[in-house]
This record gives sequence, C-alpha cells and structure tokens, in this order.
Amino acid sequence: MRVKKPIVSLLSVIATLVAGLLLLNFMPSEKKIETQLTRQYDTHDAQFRRSLGVLLGPPIIEGNQVEVLLNGDQIFPAMLKAIREARHSINFETYIYWSGSIGKEFTEALSERARAGVKVHVLLDWVGSMKISDAEIDEMRKAGVDLHRYHKPVWWKLARMNNRTHRKLLITDGRIGFTGGVGIADKWRGNGQDEDHWRDTHFRVEGPVVGQMQAVFNDNWTKATGVVLDGPDYFPPLAPKGDMPAQMFSSSPTGGSESMHLMYLMAITAARRTIHLSNSYFVPDELTVNALAAAARRGVEVRIITPGKIIDSDIVRAASRERWGELLEAGVKMAEYQPTMFHVKSLVVDSLLVSVGSTNFDNRSFSLNDEANLNVLDEGFAKQQEAVFEDDWRRARPVSLQQWENRPLTDKVAGELADLVGAQL
Repeated sequence: MRVKKPIVSLLSVIATLVAGLLLLNFMPSEKKIETQLTRQYDTHDAQFRRSLGVLLGPPIIEGNQVEVLLNGDQIFPAMLKAIREARHSINFETYIYWSGSIGKEFTEALSERARAGVKVHVLLDWVGSMKISDAEIDEMRKAGVDLHRYHKPVWWKLARMNNRTHRKLLITDGRIGFTGGVGIADKWRGNGQDEDHWRDTHFRVEGPVVGQMQAVFNDNWTKATGVVLDGPDYFPPLAPKGDMPAQMFSSSPTGGSESMHLMYLMAITAARRTIHLSNSYFVPDELTVNALAAAARRGVEVRIITPGKIIDSDIVRAASRERWGELLEAGVKMAEYQPTMFHVKSLVVDSLLVSVGSTNFDNRSFSLNDEANLNVLDEGFAKQQEAVFEDDWRRARPVSLQQWENRPLTDKVAGELADLVGAQL
C-alpha cells in the first residue's frame, strides 16, 4: 500500500490539473455585458455612427466599394482570381479548409503564387482544418507558403483550446479584401441548389477599409507566429474606390471579446424601422432576446432567417428554437430556410447599416471565438442586401407562435437539453 499512495496522489494531481484546464476553456476571459443598453439615438443619428467608431475601435472611413457574392459559383471564382493576380502578398485566414476539389484549387493557386515569389501567409484554425490532408499542407509549405495552424493543441496552451479563429479573411496585395461566411470545402460549391450545396454570402472589398482588414489578419498572425507583417507589400496607400463608409473590426477572448455582442446590441437598440437578420447559428443570450423583443414591441419590423431541418448541427437548431418563445410573443417574425443549409451571417438595419462577416449569433462567436465583421453604412448597399434577404425569405418557412407552442414534445425536450449547453454553442 505504501507504494501505491504516491501513484494515487500523482494521478489525483494530474486529474485536478486537467479539470482545471478544461474549466478555463469554458470560462470567458473577460467580463460580459450585463445590462441592456439604453436607447439614446437611432441609426440615422450622427451619434450612432460616432459610437460605432469609438466603442468598437477602428473608425468608420469613407471611399470604399463592397460587392456581394452569392454562393460558391460567384464566391470561389472571385477569390481565386484575386489570388492568381496577386503580385506582392496574400494573407488568408479561415476556419474551414477541407480537402476536396475546391480545397485543391486553392492549394494549387496559393502554391503557384508562392513559387512565383509572392509572400503567401495562410492561417488555418486547427479544429476547422482537421479535414485537410497532410499532403496538401506539405504541398503548400514546399512551395513556399508560410502556413500555420491556429491553437494546435500543445500542453502549455491547453487552456486556450476552446478559443478558435472563426475569422474569414483574404487580402491580396493589401488592396483587395474578402470576408463573409464561406469556408473552403465542397459543401459551398454550386448555387445553393440542394442540400449538398450550401447557401452563403461573401463580400469583395476595395478601398481604405482593406487596410483595416489587413490589420485584423495581422492581429492573429502575430499571435500565432510572433511576426508582424508590415511595409508597402501589406499596407500600400489606398485611394478611394467608391463612396461607401465602412469599418472592419474584430473580437477575441484575449482582447475585446464583447465587441461583436456590443455591436449587435447597439444596432438592435438604435433600430427605428427594420431589422433583417440572417444567421446560421442563432442562439441568442437573454440580453439579445430582450433587445430584439423590445425593438419589435416599439414597432420595428424584425425578421430573422435561420436554417431549417437541413443543418449541420441539430443541437444548435434545438437550442435556437428553445429561445423563440419571447421573440414570437413580441412580434418578431421567424422563418427557417428550406432548400439547403443556410450559412449566411448578415444584419441589415433601417436600410442603412449592413454588418457582414464571420460572426454567428451565439455565445461562441460573442465570447469564445476570434471573429471579424465588416460594417457598411450605405443606403444603396443596404437596399441591395434587403433584396437578397427577401429572396431568401421566399425560400424560408415562417414559424408562428402557435406552431412553436404546439411543437412536438420530443422537440421541447431536445430544446431544454440543448439549452443547458447553449453557452458553448
């Protein structure tokens, strides 16, 4: 027995350490917003724009052009064209990068540019890129691509395993940027025509705000590598390309984790007429539910599109639907997209503000992941995105309060169980 006691003690210490590290993974690193915002202005007041710039960090800058790209048939050719035409630098950060036909196209395009002498930097989330083959990674590295995987598990970083980079950024020559919801996988090919081809939206950006996009990429690149990318190859002078005011901002558990949450709460609280929200993982916290319900009660038309039965996470759908009661009672209109998995992440408020990027409407995006969103304040662009929303709404099935209340018992039990882990979804 004397021999076994030290072993038991050692195992106990190890178990305690592992439990402590796991607990750290599931705890927010910063204080969360605890009280609902007070409505002091609406979206068309000058104060709204000032507050967005001051509270979220980067200023809103003029002179940008943003182009919407719908589904893989438009998104991937535009991204690959920008990569193939790059002459100085390519910075690419993404969550999903899987082996497959589109993954191979990106691997070949990035490798070719690296062999041509372009500085190619690729940052892949370790969890999101688990389905990429070692052969593709080796191909890129052998070609000269500087490729790193974000938060790969190592014993001295176990407390950060639950912090993933969910950002989706591509910047070429410091002049052209892309962001939105798309991942590099064959699920995103096509035109959202069936359940094997997902519905998503991405955006191509030119103008001074691309410098902010580059800075957001640089943020995580420095965290992952210790290297700062600077100079004219990355931050060239950027002349105006259009007339859209825009801002690119980010959030991370290691700094400014509540920026995304705050932005959504600010926009919802300031809304005067309409809120059109498209989101693939809609699991709002109590503050957000209260803000959306309050907006609907003061006469704002609030419409939300989420995925329907075709979804890659049944537990997310169950947790989402569990939280619809108060929203539907307040007059919020909910609808579930039918043709395929709905992966869009877009907010349009009062035909003015459009917020797009990587952020899901859940605690994982608000508190646990690294995210990045582009805000555009332009009526013409907003109305274009509202037209896209209307087209998606026609393909969605509305859910009434009565339908929600009369949902099957199995759905209610599943929702209650899923809600227990809602903070991790």
